[in-house]
Amino acid sequence: MTRRPYLTLVIILLLVAFAAWIDLSKQINISNPFNGSTLINRNSDVRLGLDLRGGLQVLLEADLPANSTVNSTDLATTRQILMNRANALGVSEVVMQSAPPNRIVAQFPGLQNSDQVVASLQETGVLEFVDMGNEHPAVGTEIQTDYRSAGAGPTGIVTVSPTSVPTPTTAPTATATSAATPATTPQATATAAPIAPTIYHTVLAGTSLSSVNVEAGSTVGTTGYVIAFTLKSDTSTSFGEYTGSHIGQTLAIVLDKKVISAPSINAKIDKGSGFIEGSFTSDSANSLAIQLRYGSLPVPVKVVESQTVGATLGADSVRRSLIAGIIGLLAVILFMLIYYRLPGFIADLALIVYAVLSLMLFKLIPVVLTLPGIAGFILGIGMAVDANILIFERLKEELRAGRTLHQAIDLGWSRAWSSIRDANISTLITCLILFIFGNTYGASMVKGFSVTLALGVLVSLFTAVIVTRTFLHVVLDNVKFTEHPRWFGITEGSK
Repeated sequence: MTRRPYLTLVIILLLVAFAAWIDLSKQINISNPFNGSTLINRNSDVRLGLDLRGGLQVLLEADLPANSTVNSTDLATTRQILMNRANALGVSEVVMQSAPPNRIVAQFPGLQNSDQVVASLQETGVLEFVDMGNEHPAVGTEIQTDYRSAGAGPTGIVTVSPTSVPTPTTAPTATATSAATPATTPQATATAAPIAPTIYHTVLAGTSLSSVNVEAGSTVGTTGYVIAFTLKSDTSTSFGEYTGSHIGQTLAIVLDKKVISAPSINAKIDKGSGFIEGSFTSDSANSLAIQLRYGSLPVPVKVVESQTVGATLGADSVRRSLIAGIIGLLAVILFMLIYYRLPGFIADLALIVYAVLSLMLFKLIPVVLTLPGIAGFILGIGMAVDANILIFERLKEELRAGRTLHQAIDLGWSRAWSSIRDANISTLITCLILFIFGNTYGASMVKGFSVTLALGVLVSLFTAVIVTRTFLHVVLDNVKFTEHPRWFGITEGSK
Protein backbone atom coordinates (compact mmCIF):
# COMPACT_ATOMS: atom_id res chain seq x y z
CA MET A 1 0.00 0.00 0.00
CA THR A 2 1.42 3.38 -0.97
CA ARG A 3 1.35 6.47 1.21
CA ARG A 4 -0.04 8.64 -1.57
CA PRO A 5 -3.72 7.61 -1.21
CA TYR A 6 -3.57 8.42 2.50
CA LEU A 7 -2.02 11.84 1.89
CA THR A 8 -4.71 12.58 -0.71
CA LEU A 9 -7.35 11.32 1.73
CA VAL A 10 -6.16 13.78 4.39
CA ILE A 11 -6.37 16.66 1.89
CA ILE A 12 -9.88 15.59 0.85
CA LEU A 13 -11.05 15.39 4.48
CA LEU A 14 -9.66 18.86 5.21
CA LEU A 15 -11.40 20.23 2.10
CA VAL A 16 -14.70 18.59 3.12
CA ALA A 17 -14.37 20.00 6.66
CA PHE A 18 -13.80 23.49 5.26
CA ALA A 19 -16.73 23.10 2.85
CA ALA A 20 -19.01 21.90 5.68
CA TRP A 21 -18.01 24.95 7.74
CA ILE A 22 -18.91 27.24 4.83
CA ASP A 23 -22.19 25.38 4.24
CA LEU A 24 -23.27 25.75 7.88
CA SER A 25 -22.18 29.39 8.22
CA LYS A 26 -24.17 32.48 7.34
CA GLN A 27 -21.25 34.84 7.90
CA ILE A 28 -17.59 34.18 7.09
CA ASN A 29 -15.24 36.03 9.43
CA ILE A 30 -11.51 35.22 9.24
CA SER A 31 -8.99 37.25 11.25
CA ASN A 32 -5.22 37.59 10.94
CA PRO A 33 -3.74 35.49 13.78
CA PHE A 34 -0.71 37.80 14.07
CA ASN A 35 -2.33 41.22 14.53
CA GLY A 36 -6.04 40.43 14.87
CA SER A 37 -7.06 42.40 11.77
CA THR A 38 -9.98 41.14 9.71
CA LEU A 39 -8.96 39.32 6.53
CA ILE A 40 -12.39 38.20 5.31
CA ASN A 41 -15.79 39.36 6.51
CA ARG A 42 -18.66 38.57 4.17
CA ASN A 43 -22.15 37.18 4.18
CA SER A 44 -22.21 33.55 3.04
CA ASP A 45 -25.91 32.87 3.17
CA VAL A 46 -27.52 31.17 0.16
CA ARG A 47 -28.62 33.83 -2.32
CA LEU A 48 -32.05 33.34 -3.81
CA GLY A 49 -33.42 34.85 -7.00
CA LEU A 50 -36.60 36.84 -7.50
CA ASP A 51 -38.76 33.76 -8.11
CA LEU A 52 -37.73 32.22 -4.77
CA ARG A 53 -37.27 35.27 -2.57
CA GLY A 54 -39.68 37.87 -3.86
CA GLY A 55 -38.73 41.50 -4.51
CA LEU A 56 -39.12 44.20 -7.14
CA GLN A 57 -39.21 44.02 -10.93
CA VAL A 58 -38.82 47.26 -12.88
CA LEU A 59 -39.26 47.91 -16.61
CA LEU A 60 -37.16 50.86 -17.82
CA GLU A 61 -37.52 52.60 -21.17
CA ALA A 62 -35.34 55.12 -22.99
CA ASP A 63 -36.62 58.61 -22.21
CA LEU A 64 -36.24 59.98 -25.74
CA PRO A 65 -38.54 61.53 -28.35
CA ALA A 66 -40.84 59.06 -30.13
CA ASN A 67 -38.91 59.19 -33.41
CA SER A 68 -35.48 58.57 -31.78
CA THR A 69 -33.61 55.29 -32.09
CA VAL A 70 -31.33 53.73 -29.45
CA ASN A 71 -28.00 52.22 -30.41
CA SER A 72 -27.61 48.67 -29.08
CA THR A 73 -24.15 49.51 -27.70
CA ASP A 74 -25.52 52.53 -25.81
CA LEU A 75 -28.33 50.38 -24.41
CA ALA A 76 -25.83 47.75 -23.21
CA THR A 77 -23.63 50.44 -21.64
CA THR A 78 -26.64 51.97 -19.89
CA ARG A 79 -27.52 48.56 -18.47
CA GLN A 80 -23.97 48.11 -17.09
CA ILE A 81 -23.97 51.54 -15.44
CA LEU A 82 -27.37 50.87 -13.86
CA MET A 83 -26.02 47.57 -12.52
CA ASN A 84 -23.07 49.43 -10.93
CA ARG A 85 -25.41 51.97 -9.35
CA ALA A 86 -27.71 49.32 -7.92
CA ASN A 87 -24.75 47.43 -6.45
CA ALA A 88 -23.42 50.66 -4.93
CA LEU A 89 -26.77 51.09 -3.15
CA GLY A 90 -26.25 47.71 -1.47
CA VAL A 91 -28.86 45.85 -3.52
CA SER A 92 -27.55 42.31 -4.05
CA GLU A 93 -28.36 39.61 -6.61
CA VAL A 94 -29.49 42.25 -9.12
CA VAL A 95 -30.39 40.94 -12.58
CA MET A 96 -30.64 43.35 -15.52
CA GLN A 97 -31.31 42.42 -19.12
CA SER A 98 -31.50 44.52 -22.26
CA ALA A 99 -34.79 44.24 -24.11
CA PRO A 100 -34.18 45.82 -27.54
CA PRO A 101 -34.87 48.17 -29.06
CA ASN A 102 -35.15 50.58 -26.09
CA ARG A 103 -35.98 48.77 -22.82
CA ILE A 104 -34.18 47.29 -19.83
CA VAL A 105 -35.71 44.83 -17.37
CA ALA A 106 -34.35 44.96 -13.80
CA GLN A 107 -34.99 42.47 -10.98
CA PHE A 108 -34.15 43.21 -7.34
CA PRO A 109 -34.63 40.12 -5.14
CA GLY A 110 -35.58 40.87 -1.53
CA LEU A 111 -35.73 44.64 -2.08
CA GLN A 112 -37.64 46.54 0.61
CA ASN A 113 -37.07 50.26 -0.12
CA SER A 114 -37.88 50.59 -3.81
CA ASP A 115 -38.15 54.40 -3.99
CA GLN A 116 -34.41 55.05 -3.52
CA VAL A 117 -33.39 52.47 -6.12
CA VAL A 118 -35.91 53.60 -8.72
CA ALA A 119 -34.85 57.24 -8.24
CA SER A 120 -31.19 56.32 -8.62
CA LEU A 121 -31.83 54.35 -11.80
CA GLN A 122 -33.42 57.33 -13.52
CA GLU A 123 -30.55 59.76 -12.80
CA THR A 124 -28.37 60.48 -15.81
CA GLY A 125 -25.17 60.83 -13.77
CA VAL A 126 -22.57 63.63 -13.89
CA LEU A 127 -18.80 63.02 -13.90
CA GLU A 128 -16.47 65.91 -12.98
CA PHE A 129 -12.77 66.63 -12.40
CA VAL A 130 -12.79 69.07 -9.47
CA ASP A 131 -10.06 71.39 -8.17
CA MET A 132 -9.63 70.55 -4.45
CA GLY A 133 -6.50 72.61 -3.85
CA ASN A 134 -4.46 71.04 -1.08
CA GLU A 135 -7.38 69.11 0.38
CA HIS A 136 -7.46 65.29 0.12
CA PRO A 137 -11.11 64.22 0.53
CA ALA A 138 -11.93 60.63 1.39
CA VAL A 139 -13.66 58.43 -1.16
CA GLY A 140 -17.42 58.84 -0.77
CA THR A 141 -17.25 62.46 0.44
CA GLU A 142 -20.14 64.53 -0.92
CA ILE A 143 -19.17 68.00 -2.15
CA GLN A 144 -20.74 70.93 -3.98
CA THR A 145 -19.35 72.22 -7.27
CA ASP A 146 -20.05 75.07 -9.65
CA TYR A 147 -20.61 72.70 -12.55
CA ARG A 148 -24.38 73.05 -13.01
CA SER A 149 -24.35 76.77 -12.32
CA ALA A 150 -22.48 77.28 -15.57
CA GLY A 151 -25.65 76.70 -17.54
CA ALA A 152 -27.01 73.40 -18.72
CA GLY A 153 -28.40 72.24 -21.98
CA PRO A 154 -31.51 70.10 -22.47
CA THR A 155 -29.95 67.09 -20.70
CA GLY A 156 -28.52 69.07 -17.80
CA ILE A 157 -24.90 68.25 -18.73
CA VAL A 158 -22.33 70.86 -19.70
CA THR A 159 -18.79 70.36 -20.96
CA VAL A 160 -16.47 72.95 -19.43
CA SER A 161 -14.91 75.07 -22.13
CA PRO A 162 -11.19 75.97 -22.19
CA THR A 163 -11.93 79.53 -21.07
CA SER A 164 -13.49 78.27 -17.85
CA VAL A 165 -10.22 76.87 -16.48
CA PRO A 166 -9.33 79.03 -13.45
CA THR A 167 -6.19 81.01 -12.96
CA PRO A 168 -3.59 79.27 -10.79
CA THR A 169 -4.54 79.21 -7.13
CA THR A 170 -3.21 77.37 -4.12
CA ALA A 171 -6.56 76.47 -2.58
CA PRO A 172 -10.19 76.20 -3.65
CA THR A 173 -12.19 79.37 -3.21
CA ALA A 174 -15.28 79.19 -1.04
CA THR A 175 -18.22 81.24 -2.30
CA ALA A 176 -20.74 82.59 0.18
CA THR A 177 -24.08 82.76 -1.54
CA SER A 178 -26.27 84.15 1.23
CA ALA A 179 -24.04 85.48 4.03
CA ALA A 180 -23.94 89.24 4.55
CA THR A 181 -20.65 91.15 4.89
CA PRO A 182 -20.09 91.81 8.61
CA ALA A 183 -19.15 95.51 8.10
CA THR A 184 -22.23 96.48 6.08
CA THR A 185 -24.69 96.78 8.97
CA PRO A 186 -24.42 97.06 12.73
CA GLN A 187 -26.66 94.02 13.10
CA ALA A 188 -23.98 91.83 11.51
CA THR A 189 -21.80 92.20 14.61
CA ALA A 190 -24.54 90.91 16.86
CA THR A 191 -25.80 87.99 14.80
CA ALA A 192 -23.41 85.47 13.29
CA ALA A 193 -23.99 84.92 9.59
CA PRO A 194 -24.70 81.33 8.51
CA ILE A 195 -21.68 79.46 7.16
CA ALA A 196 -22.02 78.97 3.45
CA PRO A 197 -20.99 75.58 2.02
CA THR A 198 -17.70 75.41 0.14
CA ILE A 199 -18.25 75.30 -3.60
CA TYR A 200 -15.38 73.79 -5.55
CA HIS A 201 -14.54 74.54 -9.16
CA THR A 202 -15.04 71.93 -11.86
CA VAL A 203 -12.05 71.91 -14.19
CA LEU A 204 -13.61 69.67 -16.82
CA ALA A 205 -16.52 67.25 -17.21
CA GLY A 206 -16.54 63.56 -18.00
CA THR A 207 -17.72 64.29 -21.52
CA SER A 208 -14.27 65.76 -22.22
CA LEU A 209 -12.66 62.31 -22.00
CA SER A 210 -11.97 60.64 -25.31
CA SER A 211 -10.77 57.24 -24.01
CA VAL A 212 -9.98 55.52 -20.69
CA ASN A 213 -7.98 52.29 -20.29
CA VAL A 214 -6.25 50.28 -17.58
CA GLU A 215 -2.54 49.64 -18.05
CA ALA A 216 0.21 47.91 -16.09
CA GLY A 217 2.25 50.45 -14.13
CA SER A 218 5.50 49.17 -15.64
CA THR A 219 4.57 50.82 -18.94
CA VAL A 220 4.81 54.28 -17.33
CA GLY A 221 7.60 53.61 -14.87
CA THR A 222 5.60 52.75 -11.76
CA THR A 223 4.23 49.66 -10.02
CA GLY A 224 0.75 48.15 -9.88
CA TYR A 225 -1.93 49.41 -12.25
CA VAL A 226 -2.66 52.88 -13.62
CA ILE A 227 -5.62 54.36 -15.47
CA ALA A 228 -4.58 55.99 -18.74
CA PHE A 229 -6.89 58.61 -20.25
CA THR A 230 -7.01 60.77 -23.38
CA LEU A 231 -8.80 64.11 -23.63
CA LYS A 232 -10.71 65.49 -26.55
CA SER A 233 -8.77 68.04 -28.60
CA ASP A 234 -10.89 71.03 -27.54
CA THR A 235 -9.93 70.66 -23.84
CA SER A 236 -6.36 69.30 -23.94
CA THR A 237 -4.69 72.74 -24.15
CA SER A 238 -6.58 74.29 -21.26
CA PHE A 239 -6.15 71.16 -19.15
CA GLY A 240 -2.39 71.28 -19.79
CA GLU A 241 -2.25 74.89 -18.56
CA TYR A 242 -4.22 73.97 -15.45
CA THR A 243 -2.17 70.89 -14.50
CA GLY A 244 1.09 72.76 -15.13
CA SER A 245 0.16 75.44 -12.59
CA HIS A 246 -1.32 73.03 -9.98
CA ILE A 247 1.40 70.39 -9.58
CA GLY A 248 1.19 68.74 -6.17
CA GLN A 249 -2.45 69.68 -5.65
CA THR A 250 -5.50 67.42 -5.66
CA LEU A 251 -7.77 66.93 -8.67
CA ALA A 252 -10.74 64.93 -7.39
CA ILE A 253 -12.80 62.71 -9.65
CA VAL A 254 -16.44 63.21 -8.69
CA LEU A 255 -19.50 61.26 -9.79
CA ASP A 256 -22.91 62.70 -8.92
CA LYS A 257 -21.23 65.07 -6.41
CA LYS A 258 -19.50 62.19 -4.57
CA VAL A 259 -15.73 61.70 -4.64
CA ILE A 260 -14.76 58.38 -6.23
CA SER A 261 -11.00 59.09 -6.36
CA ALA A 262 -8.70 61.95 -5.30
CA PRO A 263 -5.31 61.71 -7.07
CA SER A 264 -2.62 64.38 -6.92
CA ILE A 265 -1.23 66.15 -9.99
CA ASN A 266 2.35 64.91 -10.42
CA ALA A 267 3.25 66.59 -13.71
CA LYS A 268 1.91 68.81 -16.45
CA ILE A 269 -0.41 66.99 -18.85
CA ASP A 270 0.19 68.93 -22.05
CA LYS A 271 -0.28 66.25 -24.71
CA GLY A 272 -3.94 65.56 -24.09
CA SER A 273 -3.21 62.30 -22.28
CA GLY A 274 -2.07 61.19 -18.85
CA PHE A 275 -2.59 58.57 -16.21
CA ILE A 276 -4.07 58.27 -12.75
CA GLU A 277 -1.69 56.58 -10.33
CA GLY A 278 -2.67 55.02 -7.01
CA SER A 279 -2.73 51.82 -4.98
CA PHE A 280 -4.91 50.09 -7.56
CA THR A 281 -5.52 46.39 -7.92
CA SER A 282 -6.64 45.01 -11.26
CA ASP A 283 -10.29 44.98 -10.09
CA SER A 284 -10.29 48.45 -8.52
CA ALA A 285 -8.54 49.96 -11.54
CA ASN A 286 -11.07 48.45 -13.93
CA SER A 287 -13.94 49.57 -11.72
CA LEU A 288 -12.72 53.19 -11.71
CA ALA A 289 -12.05 53.04 -15.46
CA ILE A 290 -15.65 51.98 -16.05
CA GLN A 291 -16.90 54.88 -13.93
CA LEU A 292 -14.67 57.31 -15.84
CA ARG A 293 -15.64 55.87 -19.19
CA TYR A 294 -19.35 55.53 -18.50
CA GLY A 295 -20.00 57.94 -15.64
CA SER A 296 -23.06 59.37 -17.36
CA LEU A 297 -25.84 57.33 -18.88
CA PRO A 298 -25.60 57.35 -22.69
CA VAL A 299 -29.38 56.96 -22.75
CA PRO A 300 -31.68 58.61 -20.16
CA VAL A 301 -34.31 56.18 -18.86
CA LYS A 302 -37.71 56.32 -17.22
CA VAL A 303 -39.70 53.73 -15.28
CA VAL A 304 -42.73 52.56 -17.26
CA GLU A 305 -43.72 49.67 -14.99
CA SER A 306 -42.85 48.54 -11.47
CA GLN A 307 -44.28 45.54 -9.66
CA THR A 308 -43.63 43.74 -6.40
CA VAL A 309 -43.25 39.97 -6.49
CA GLY A 310 -44.37 38.13 -3.36
CA ALA A 311 -42.20 35.48 -1.70
CA THR A 312 -45.03 33.06 -0.84
CA LEU A 313 -44.72 31.11 -4.09
CA GLY A 314 -40.94 31.18 -3.74
CA ALA A 315 -40.99 29.66 -0.25
CA ASP A 316 -43.24 26.84 -1.46
CA SER A 317 -40.95 26.24 -4.45
CA VAL A 318 -37.89 26.02 -2.17
CA ARG A 319 -39.68 23.52 0.08
CA ARG A 320 -40.78 21.32 -2.82
CA SER A 321 -37.33 21.53 -4.45
CA LEU A 322 -35.67 20.54 -1.19
CA ILE A 323 -37.94 17.50 -0.88
CA ALA A 324 -37.26 16.54 -4.51
CA GLY A 325 -33.52 16.89 -3.98
CA ILE A 326 -33.54 14.71 -0.86
CA ILE A 327 -35.64 12.03 -2.58
CA GLY A 328 -33.37 12.05 -5.64
CA LEU A 329 -30.22 11.84 -3.52
CA LEU A 330 -31.57 8.97 -1.42
CA ALA A 331 -32.73 7.07 -4.53
CA VAL A 332 -29.27 7.32 -6.13
CA ILE A 333 -27.54 6.31 -2.88
CA LEU A 334 -29.84 3.30 -2.46
CA PHE A 335 -29.37 2.16 -6.08
CA MET A 336 -25.56 2.35 -5.88
CA LEU A 337 -25.51 0.51 -2.56
CA ILE A 338 -27.72 -2.35 -3.74
CA TYR A 339 -26.20 -2.85 -7.20
CA TYR A 340 -22.48 -2.24 -6.58
CA ARG A 341 -22.27 -3.19 -2.89
CA LEU A 342 -18.96 -2.05 -1.35
CA PRO A 343 -17.85 0.13 -4.33
CA GLY A 344 -21.37 1.55 -4.34
CA PHE A 345 -21.01 2.51 -0.69
CA ILE A 346 -17.75 4.27 -1.54
CA ALA A 347 -19.48 6.07 -4.42
CA ASP A 348 -22.22 7.18 -2.00
CA LEU A 349 -19.57 8.74 0.22
CA ALA A 350 -18.14 10.51 -2.83
CA LEU A 351 -21.65 11.68 -3.73
CA ILE A 352 -22.03 13.27 -0.29
CA VAL A 353 -18.67 14.98 -0.84
CA TYR A 354 -20.05 16.22 -4.19
CA ALA A 355 -23.12 17.75 -2.53
CA VAL A 356 -21.08 19.45 0.21
CA LEU A 357 -18.56 20.92 -2.25
CA SER A 358 -21.27 22.09 -4.66
CA LEU A 359 -23.13 23.98 -1.94
CA MET A 360 -19.85 25.58 -0.84
CA LEU A 361 -19.23 26.87 -4.38
CA PHE A 362 -22.78 28.20 -4.61
CA LYS A 363 -22.16 30.25 -1.47
CA LEU A 364 -18.61 31.42 -2.24
CA ILE A 365 -18.95 32.48 -5.89
CA PRO A 366 -21.83 33.35 -5.09
CA VAL A 367 -24.50 31.75 -7.29
CA VAL A 368 -27.98 33.29 -7.24
CA LEU A 369 -30.26 30.28 -7.00
CA THR A 370 -33.46 30.35 -9.00
CA LEU A 371 -36.00 27.56 -9.44
CA PRO A 372 -34.37 26.39 -12.73
CA GLY A 373 -30.99 26.64 -10.97
CA ILE A 374 -32.15 24.23 -8.28
CA ALA A 375 -33.37 21.91 -11.05
CA GLY A 376 -29.87 22.02 -12.55
CA PHE A 377 -28.37 21.05 -9.18
CA ILE A 378 -30.78 18.12 -8.79
CA LEU A 379 -29.94 16.96 -12.32
CA GLY A 380 -26.27 17.25 -11.40
CA ILE A 381 -26.78 14.73 -8.59
CA GLY A 382 -27.82 12.12 -11.13
CA MET A 383 -24.97 13.05 -13.48
CA ALA A 384 -22.41 12.94 -10.65
CA VAL A 385 -22.86 9.19 -10.34
CA ASP A 386 -22.41 8.50 -14.09
CA ALA A 387 -18.62 8.51 -13.87
CA ASN A 388 -18.70 6.12 -10.93
CA ILE A 389 -20.91 3.71 -12.85
CA LEU A 390 -18.46 3.69 -15.79
CA ILE A 391 -15.52 3.10 -13.45
CA PHE A 392 -17.26 0.31 -11.54
CA GLU A 393 -18.35 -1.53 -14.67
CA ARG A 394 -14.78 -1.40 -15.95
CA LEU A 395 -13.63 -2.54 -12.49
CA LYS A 396 -15.89 -5.60 -12.72
CA GLU A 397 -14.52 -6.47 -16.16
CA GLU A 398 -10.92 -6.32 -14.93
CA LEU A 399 -11.75 -8.44 -11.87
CA ARG A 400 -13.42 -11.06 -14.07
CA ALA A 401 -10.25 -11.06 -16.21
CA GLY A 402 -8.22 -12.10 -13.18
CA ARG A 403 -6.59 -8.78 -12.27
CA THR A 404 -5.72 -7.99 -8.68
CA LEU A 405 -7.97 -5.48 -6.97
CA HIS A 406 -5.28 -2.79 -7.04
CA GLN A 407 -4.69 -3.33 -10.75
CA ALA A 408 -8.44 -3.44 -11.47
CA ILE A 409 -8.99 -0.07 -9.80
CA ASP A 410 -6.27 1.68 -11.83
CA LEU A 411 -7.14 -0.04 -15.12
CA GLY A 412 -10.87 0.46 -14.60
CA TRP A 413 -10.38 4.16 -14.05
CA SER A 414 -7.92 4.69 -16.90
CA ARG A 415 -10.10 2.84 -19.43
CA ALA A 416 -13.26 4.65 -18.35
CA TRP A 417 -11.58 8.07 -18.36
CA SER A 418 -11.97 8.78 -22.09
CA SER A 419 -15.74 8.22 -21.90
CA ILE A 420 -16.01 10.30 -18.72
CA ARG A 421 -13.98 13.12 -20.26
CA ASP A 422 -15.90 13.29 -23.54
CA ALA A 423 -19.32 13.10 -21.87
CA ASN A 424 -18.55 15.90 -19.42
CA ILE A 425 -16.91 18.14 -22.01
CA SER A 426 -20.00 17.88 -24.24
CA THR A 427 -22.19 18.78 -21.25
CA LEU A 428 -20.01 21.79 -20.45
CA ILE A 429 -20.25 22.98 -24.06
CA THR A 430 -24.03 22.71 -23.83
CA CYS A 431 -23.98 24.69 -20.56
CA LEU A 432 -21.91 27.42 -22.24
CA ILE A 433 -24.43 27.69 -25.08
CA LEU A 434 -27.30 27.86 -22.60
CA PHE A 435 -25.47 30.53 -20.58
CA ILE A 436 -24.93 32.70 -23.67
CA PHE A 437 -28.55 32.19 -24.69
CA GLY A 438 -29.59 33.07 -21.12
CA ASN A 439 -28.30 36.63 -21.58
CA THR A 440 -31.13 37.17 -24.06
CA TYR A 441 -34.20 38.89 -22.69
CA GLY A 442 -36.83 36.38 -21.63
CA ALA A 443 -34.37 33.50 -21.24
CA SER A 444 -32.76 34.38 -17.89
CA MET A 445 -34.09 31.22 -16.25
CA VAL A 446 -31.89 29.16 -18.59
CA LYS A 447 -28.83 31.01 -17.30
CA GLY A 448 -29.26 29.84 -13.70
CA PHE A 449 -29.81 26.28 -14.89
CA SER A 450 -26.63 26.31 -16.98
CA VAL A 451 -24.49 27.74 -14.15
CA THR A 452 -25.53 25.20 -11.51
CA LEU A 453 -25.31 22.32 -13.99
CA ALA A 454 -21.81 23.36 -15.15
CA LEU A 455 -20.59 23.64 -11.56
CA GLY A 456 -22.10 20.22 -10.86
CA VAL A 457 -20.24 18.71 -13.82
CA LEU A 458 -16.90 20.18 -12.70
CA VAL A 459 -17.36 18.99 -9.11
CA SER A 460 -18.45 15.53 -10.31
CA LEU A 461 -15.24 15.29 -12.35
CA PHE A 462 -13.25 16.07 -9.23
CA THR A 463 -15.11 13.51 -7.13
CA ALA A 464 -14.74 10.80 -9.80
CA VAL A 465 -11.10 11.45 -10.68
CA ILE A 466 -9.79 12.20 -7.19
CA VAL A 467 -12.26 11.35 -4.43
CA THR A 468 -13.73 8.02 -5.61
CA ARG A 469 -10.36 6.70 -6.77
CA THR A 470 -8.71 7.61 -3.46
CA PHE A 471 -11.53 6.05 -1.42
CA LEU A 472 -11.30 2.86 -3.50
CA HIS A 473 -7.57 2.50 -2.88
CA VAL A 474 -7.77 3.28 0.83
CA VAL A 475 -10.64 0.85 1.48
CA LEU A 476 -9.98 -1.94 -1.04
CA ASP A 477 -6.21 -2.27 -1.47
CA ASN A 478 -5.98 -4.87 1.31
CA VAL A 479 -9.22 -6.68 0.45
CA LYS A 480 -8.87 -10.03 -1.33
CA PHE A 481 -11.48 -10.12 -4.08
CA THR A 482 -11.38 -13.93 -4.38
CA GLU A 483 -12.55 -14.20 -0.77
CA HIS A 484 -15.32 -11.62 -1.02
CA PRO A 485 -16.69 -11.46 -4.61
CA ARG A 486 -20.21 -10.64 -3.40
CA TRP A 487 -18.92 -7.41 -1.87
CA PHE A 488 -18.50 -6.19 -5.45
CA GLY A 489 -21.83 -7.41 -6.83
CA ILE A 490 -20.20 -10.37 -8.59
CA THR A 491 -21.48 -13.90 -7.99
CA GLU A 492 -19.22 -16.97 -8.18
CA GLY A 493 -20.79 -18.12 -11.44
CA SER A 494 -20.23 -14.80 -13.21
CA LYS A 495 -16.44 -14.62 -12.64
